[in-house]
Amino acid sequence: MPRTLPAGHVFTVADFDFTLPQELIAQHPAPQRSASRLLDGRGHLPADLVFHQLPSLLAPGDLMIFNDTRVIKARLFGEKPTGGSVEALVERVLPATEPGGEPREVWAHLRASKSPRPGSSVRFFAHKDEPSGPGFEAEVLGRCGPDGGLFHLRFEGNPFTLLEAHGHVPLPPYIEHADDADDERRYQTVFARAPGAVAAPTAALHFDEALLAALDARGVQRAAVTLHVGAGTFQPVRVDKLSEHRMHSEWFEVPEATVQAIQAARARGGRVVSVGTTALRALESAAAQTDPQGQARHIARACSGETEIFITPGFNFRVVDTLITNFHLPKSTLMMLVSALAGYEHVMALYRHAIEARYRFFSYGDAMILNRSPHD
Repeated sequence: MPRTLPAGHVFTVADFDFTLPQELIAQHPAPQRSASRLLDGRGHLPADLVFHQLPSLLAPGDLMIFNDTRVIKARLFGEKPTGGSVEALVERVLPATEPGGEPREVWAHLRASKSPRPGSSVRFFAHKDEPSGPGFEAEVLGRCGPDGGLFHLRFEGNPFTLLEAHGHVPLPPYIEHADDADDERRYQTVFARAPGAVAAPTAALHFDEALLAALDARGVQRAAVTLHVGAGTFQPVRVDKLSEHRMHSEWFEVPEATVQAIQAARARGGRVVSVGTTALRALESAAAQTDPQGQARHIARACSGETEIFITPGFNFRVVDTLITNFHLPKSTLMMLVSALAGYEHVMALYRHAIEARYRFFSYGDAMILNRSPHD
């Protein structure tokens, strides 16, 4: 991790690499949500806290914005008619094709010894080693996605219902145990509402009802956005030049109530605090889409749609003042995002401190709080 950068430095992926001891990758959450550690990285020197101390770091009138997406049981195990095993990760449930109808189709990642052909079928079942147990059929419609890397499937019923009955919690690839009942509860925020994510908005996993009540008592306001987190959130950047990286697309929505809450926070001098990088991506995407040429520090109107926003150092933040976030994978787009917000050298110094202080990393790990760099 370089400590300083020369003037005019052009960032490459290598700048966002670091060595993380394997034992610091959290395999399970803290016993209590708000008992995880919190690194206060807002000042020049880091401060080691516990997450339930968060209200003391915020002021009455600040506005916290959460991502209210709900993680679906997106991982499926199945087999082809030939008996070959298949593993699927549903990336997206597509809208119903008929007004008032139920959804039936999905985009999914498929792993198989030989890719199934269009027109063929796959049978999915609840238990990996029990193909004769309860399950359902899916028809392979073809390849899809920006680079053809996904499969378009039609389920025999509502995907949300079938996934809930037969699917598994889509734990990240660095978590080595099979999902269990505790993961069903803890890899989900306490305020999850809109089903559609295949990865949790992990900074929000630290909030429990007691902490939310303490924030209310402090006079901190709350609002919500929705961004359905895709599996691409775990993918490293595989090109050296940042300009050559293509972001995965995710669906988001910023409702009118949240737009008004941001405007009210600005009017009273409160800060906009994003709980997680997914909420931040939704907010900054909405600002760019509703007022692409403007410099105002707000969102012009409610909006929804797809976003492929790629936030790297030099990005002009227009909404978010403060970010609460977990610790991210080396060379990831999220390392670039937090460096853009709080300053590259500052963030890398905080990561060095977190490793030395034995913080727990990634989805089930600890968190940090950062302010937008005054140089932004």
